[in-house]
Amino acid sequence: MQVSTESSDRMLVMSVGGRLDFTTSSGFLRALEAAVADARGRALIVDCAGLTYVSSTGMRSFLIGARAAQAGGVRFLVCGLQKMVAELFEASGFPRFIPTHPDRAAAEAAVAP
Repeated sequence: MQVSTESSDRMLVMSVGGRLDFTTSSGFLRALEAAVADARGRALIVDCAGLTYVSSTGMRSFLIGARAAQAGGVRFLVCGLQKMVAELFEASGFPRFIPTHPDRAAAEAAVAP
Protein backbone atom coordinates (compact mmCIF):
# COMPACT_ATOMS: atom_id res chain seq x y z
CA MET A 1 0.00 0.00 0.00
CA GLN A 2 1.19 3.50 -0.85
CA VAL A 3 0.11 6.67 0.94
CA SER A 4 0.98 10.26 0.09
CA THR A 5 -0.42 13.62 1.13
CA GLU A 6 -0.77 17.05 -0.45
CA SER A 7 -1.79 20.16 1.43
CA SER A 8 -3.39 23.48 0.57
CA ASP A 9 -5.06 26.26 2.53
CA ARG A 10 -8.49 24.64 2.49
CA MET A 11 -7.80 20.92 2.22
CA LEU A 12 -5.46 18.02 2.83
CA VAL A 13 -5.54 15.27 0.20
CA MET A 14 -4.38 11.80 1.19
CA SER A 15 -3.87 9.51 -1.82
CA VAL A 16 -3.99 5.77 -1.20
CA GLY A 17 -2.89 3.02 -3.59
CA GLY A 18 -2.56 -0.75 -3.60
CA ARG A 19 -4.25 -3.17 -1.24
CA LEU A 20 -5.76 -2.19 2.09
CA ASP A 21 -5.95 -5.45 4.02
CA PHE A 22 -5.03 -6.97 7.38
CA THR A 23 -1.31 -6.45 6.87
CA THR A 24 -1.56 -2.82 5.73
CA SER A 25 -4.60 -1.50 7.61
CA SER A 26 -2.75 -0.53 10.81
CA GLY A 27 -0.27 1.59 8.83
CA PHE A 28 -3.13 3.14 6.88
CA LEU A 29 -4.99 3.93 10.09
CA ARG A 30 -1.93 5.62 11.60
CA ALA A 31 -1.50 7.70 8.44
CA LEU A 32 -5.20 8.55 8.41
CA GLU A 33 -5.20 9.61 12.05
CA ALA A 34 -2.14 11.79 11.42
CA ALA A 35 -3.89 13.35 8.40
CA VAL A 36 -6.98 14.09 10.51
CA ALA A 37 -4.76 15.82 13.08
CA ASP A 38 -2.95 17.79 10.34
CA ALA A 39 -6.21 18.82 8.64
CA ARG A 40 -7.56 20.87 11.56
CA GLY A 41 -9.61 23.69 10.08
CA ARG A 42 -9.49 22.16 6.59
CA ALA A 43 -11.21 19.33 4.77
CA LEU A 44 -9.58 15.91 4.46
CA ILE A 45 -10.06 14.17 1.11
CA VAL A 46 -8.99 10.53 0.86
CA ASP A 47 -8.32 9.85 -2.82
CA CYS A 48 -8.77 6.13 -3.41
CA ALA A 49 -8.22 6.12 -7.19
CA GLY A 50 -5.22 3.81 -6.77
CA LEU A 51 -6.84 1.55 -4.18
CA THR A 52 -7.46 -1.88 -5.72
CA TYR A 53 -8.71 -3.86 -2.73
CA VAL A 54 -10.16 -3.20 0.72
CA SER A 55 -10.78 -5.88 3.36
CA SER A 56 -13.06 -5.60 6.38
CA THR A 57 -10.13 -4.38 8.50
CA GLY A 58 -9.49 -1.69 5.89
CA MET A 59 -13.14 -0.65 6.04
CA ARG A 60 -12.83 -0.44 9.82
CA SER A 61 -9.90 1.96 9.36
CA PHE A 62 -12.06 4.24 7.21
CA LEU A 63 -14.76 4.16 9.88
CA ILE A 64 -12.33 5.03 12.68
CA GLY A 65 -10.84 7.82 10.57
CA ALA A 66 -14.25 9.27 9.77
CA ARG A 67 -15.21 9.24 13.45
CA ALA A 68 -11.93 10.90 14.43
CA ALA A 69 -12.50 13.57 11.77
CA GLN A 70 -16.02 14.19 13.00
CA ALA A 71 -14.82 14.48 16.60
CA GLY A 72 -12.13 16.93 15.51
CA GLY A 73 -14.42 19.04 13.34
CA VAL A 74 -12.66 17.98 10.14
CA ARG A 75 -14.76 17.52 7.01
CA PHE A 76 -13.99 13.99 5.73
CA LEU A 77 -14.58 12.99 2.08
CA VAL A 78 -13.61 10.01 -0.05
CA CYS A 79 -13.18 10.03 -3.82
CA GLY A 80 -12.09 7.88 -6.73
CA LEU A 81 -13.45 4.57 -5.45
CA GLN A 82 -12.84 1.74 -7.90
CA LYS A 83 -15.87 -0.43 -8.72
CA MET A 84 -15.22 -3.22 -6.19
CA VAL A 85 -14.34 -0.78 -3.41
CA ALA A 86 -17.35 1.43 -4.25
CA GLU A 87 -19.65 -1.59 -4.06
CA LEU A 88 -18.25 -2.49 -0.65
CA PHE A 89 -18.74 1.09 0.58
CA GLU A 90 -22.34 1.03 -0.68
CA ALA A 91 -23.12 -2.39 0.83
CA SER A 92 -21.69 -1.24 4.17
CA GLY A 93 -23.77 1.95 4.16
CA PHE A 94 -20.69 4.18 4.41
CA PRO A 95 -21.99 6.86 1.99
CA ARG A 96 -24.63 7.76 4.61
CA PHE A 97 -21.90 9.28 6.79
CA ILE A 98 -18.84 9.51 4.54
CA PRO A 99 -19.47 11.69 1.48
CA THR A 100 -18.12 10.00 -1.65
CA HIS A 101 -17.28 11.65 -4.95
CA PRO A 102 -16.43 10.08 -8.31
CA ASP A 103 -13.02 11.73 -8.59
CA ARG A 104 -10.66 14.17 -6.93
CA ALA A 105 -11.90 17.14 -8.95
CA ALA A 106 -15.46 16.58 -7.74
CA ALA A 107 -14.31 16.22 -4.12
CA GLU A 108 -12.23 19.40 -4.35
CA ALA A 109 -15.21 21.24 -5.87
CA ALA A 110 -17.34 20.06 -2.95
CA VAL A 111 -15.03 21.77 -0.46
CA ALA A 112 -14.57 24.93 -2.51
CA PRO A 113 -15.76 28.08 -0.74
